[in-house]
Amino acid sequence: MPTVSAHVALTLAQHIDAVFGVMGNGNAYFLDAIEKQTDAVFTAVRHEQGAVVAADAHFRASGRIAAGTSTYGAGFTNTLTALAEAVQAHVPLVLVVGDEPTSGPRPWDVDQIALASAVGARTYTVGRTDAAATTVIAIEHALTYRVPVVLAIPYDVAALEAGPVAEAPSPRLPAPLTPTGEFAEGMLDEIAAALRGAERPFLLAGRGAWLAGASHALGELAELTGALTASSALGRGVFPDPRYDLGVTGGFGADGAMELVRTADVAVVFGASLNQFTMRFGELFAPGTRVFQIDIAPAATHAHIGGFVRADARVAAAELVTRLRSTSADGHGFGDRARHAASAEGSAAESAASSETVPARPWRESVDVTSARSYEAGEELAADGRLDPRSAARRIAELLPEDRVVVSDGGHFIGWANMYWPVAAPDRMMMIGTAFQSIGQGWPSVVGAALARRSSTIVLTSGDGGGLMAIADLESAVRAAGGRGMAVIWNDAAYGAEVNLYGLKGLAEGPMLIPEVDFAAFGAAVGAEGVVVRTLADLDRLEAWAQEDAATRRFLLLDLRISGAVIAPYQQEIIRVNS
Repeated sequence: MPTVSAHVALTLAQHIDAVFGVMGNGNAYFLDAIEKQTDAVFTAVRHEQGAVVAADAHFRASGRIAAGTSTYGAGFTNTLTALAEAVQAHVPLVLVVGDEPTSGPRPWDVDQIALASAVGARTYTVGRTDAAATTVIAIEHALTYRVPVVLAIPYDVAALEAGPVAEAPSPRLPAPLTPTGEFAEGMLDEIAAALRGAERPFLLAGRGAWLAGASHALGELAELTGALTASSALGRGVFPDPRYDLGVTGGFGADGAMELVRTADVAVVFGASLNQFTMRFGELFAPGTRVFQIDIAPAATHAHIGGFVRADARVAAAELVTRLRSTSADGHGFGDRARHAASAEGSAAESAASSETVPARPWRESVDVTSARSYEAGEELAADGRLDPRSAARRIAELLPEDRVVVSDGGHFIGWANMYWPVAAPDRMMMIGTAFQSIGQGWPSVVGAALARRSSTIVLTSGDGGGLMAIADLESAVRAAGGRGMAVIWNDAAYGAEVNLYGLKGLAEGPMLIPEVDFAAFGAAVGAEGVVVRTLADLDRLEAWAQEDAATRRFLLLDLRISGAVIAPYQQEIIRVNS
């Protein structure tokens, strides 16, 4: 007869096809059932944190919920940093764990429910008679609220026979949040009117817009209004027409692009939380810009918002398109405010003068977007003789496969990939760890992305500090991705962000430095091809690797010996704010 653990596994596998984890006493029966009784694919990682990170990356890369699993006690506590990241990044996943027996805690047990709650994750505990139903509830909670949940199997319940698996209902998912009420409708009318009258309209979208499936509607809105567009770091590629897209806003943004954003007279933000980095610490928009926000958050998320609509980004964008099309049919279009600035009582001369100030074409067609998006090229070598990360990043961008999915660890280096490596869509660039300001989640991110996007090339960008912290799952990354995977390690022999923030203030640098590590040798030890990169010519191996058959080539690890003296612009911004 099926056990309680089998009930959990069989029910979970109806909705989840990927499970990542480390086997232990608390989850042994669950993994046995996953392996023997379901079609779900289990991929082993070498540290329990990696189980949650891989499930997190799987969702970000595919939009499909995945599961992680660990044993109780020490296995569970190893997941907490990754669990906190998933909570703060609003990533749904299910973490299946063992837990203390129903008879009470043993000497090695901890209060796992309290620990999960402390980082913002809810726990559901299964019993002998409700395991299937509780599993569905856990999945439903994760998907509804876009958060990770913990599904706990008490140790003395895990192997109990529970009878045939009862048919459980499918998780109920909420419909997209529609704008309702007079205030929301009135605010949409106001936003439409502002866009209709704007001379320099600007649209900004984030990951929330991508998750809502708003790309097409946003593309229509940009076309109708003649708006320039941009995205948050997590929303890169959400707008379908790159010709008028300024790239990423905030510290990753190009200076010319950010100057254009400050000249906008109307800005509408879709599905972006407008954190301090996206907002350039309050300086993204000029004081005269009218800024509106559309989000599923309960209220506006920044003090600079002048009008807010709580709604799904796709639904609201479509509503605005409908409003603007109806007015366009009446003969109104770009720059109505300027066109009709002259009052009915004004003279013909005043009206003529007013009409002469109206652009003959939309704002976005009057600016050089390509030039605005350009970044500093850098030199081949910095003053200290080590590789300039800017020129390295630019050259790597020229050589990376087009089908790439980029996963990023946290650290000072994150600016280089975000600035220089374009991606096709938000699910092809993910930064796992940055929501919780953590490092050391890069290698297991490769595992989740590789399982989610089985025909794409997975590219990890990581620093040496984070790369060492997560080194246990280097083997997992190489095994899971094989020849479809590669890693770029920005090796400056230091915790670069700390050197930049605190070394410059005169604090002791000894704790911030790392003896230079040979990551190429680390990679070779677990079956990858490791290449030490000291000059741009050393990157020729990447060019050749990209042309080889992924089925026969090895995972490629590029160990870039970069200069720590070149500080990323976003870090300079943080230094300025904190100085």
